[in-house]
Amino acid sequence: MGTLFPVHETDPEADVAGESLAEAFRSVARLIRQASAESLARWDVTPSQFRALRILLRDGAMRPSELSEHLRIAPRSATEVLDSLETKGLIERGPDPHDRRATLVALTEPGVRLGASINAARGNDTERVFDRLSPADREHLARILRRLLE
Repeated sequence: MGTLFPVHETDPEADVAGESLAEAFRSVARLIRQASAESLARWDVTPSQFRALRILLRDGAMRPSELSEHLRIAPRSATEVLDSLETKGLIERGPDPHDRRATLVALTEPGVRLGASINAARGNDTERVFDRLSPADREHLARILRRLLE
């Protein structure tokens, strides 16, 4: 298992200096994705699997098509994620009580426990990307990101 953050042989600030703002943002997003994937590896869960667990933990049982919409992935990709979670015993498929032609997916008890454990532990792992920032810089960045999302 690698380090939580990549080791740069060159000065990362110098690398970013030549990038456009959008490129720099993508580079930081890539760092966060790497940290997230490495953090999840200890639970043998991929980022896609965790996103599905988190949505099911938050919203409860739903149809696979609804889950694919939440995940913003193709239904076929959602099926692959669900198949892998089912193989691990973290979700189960069952009939939709309101439409017998439809299927619902729900977390199993081990899925609920794992999702809650990961939620509790991993926030700190991915937040470490921002450890290089002062509290004031973090506050400014949070304000700017909220503004961009408006």
